[in-house]
Amino acid sequence: MPTSSKADRATAYWAFEDSLGYLARLIFRSFSTLREAQTRAHGVSAGHWPFLRQLWRKDGISQHVLSRRLVMQDATTAVALRGLEKEGLIHRRVNRRDRRETLVYLTPRARDLADTLLPVTQEVQAAATRGLSPEEVERLRSLLFRIVANLAEAESSTRC
Repeated sequence: MPTSSKADRATAYWAFEDSLGYLARLIFRSFSTLREAQTRAHGVSAGHWPFLRQLWRKDGISQHVLSRRLVMQDATTAVALRGLEKEGLIHRRVNRRDRRETLVYLTPRARDLADTLLPVTQEVQAAATRGLSPEEVERLRSLLFRIVANLAEAESSTRC
């Protein structure tokens, strides 16, 4: 059941005090909710955000490559891209060199949104790290990267 206030969210965490995964989920949901409050007016949902972020870095890539970069299933990517296409933010073309591949391109409208929406991420991060020193933020980032690497290693060892 979703919680409704800051106090409720904090209390909900303590019910799972040993769960880093649950805490990471709360952080992710809080980031997404705060960011989406500002991006929704531009037709960009929380689910569309990671795709746009990646495409702002480089578009004209295949749906499959986009899925790999975002660590998502191809089917999930296809659904999200349909939504982005419906919003007029991307268009897809069959690759002329390999007709089995579909390439994803930003529309001019989506390109223009980058200047408006990318600063939202900085604002949300500033809100999240308020009261932390730059050294604490860097230490947190370093620890989170280590956790990601540890989990990736554990995942790859279970596939062998």
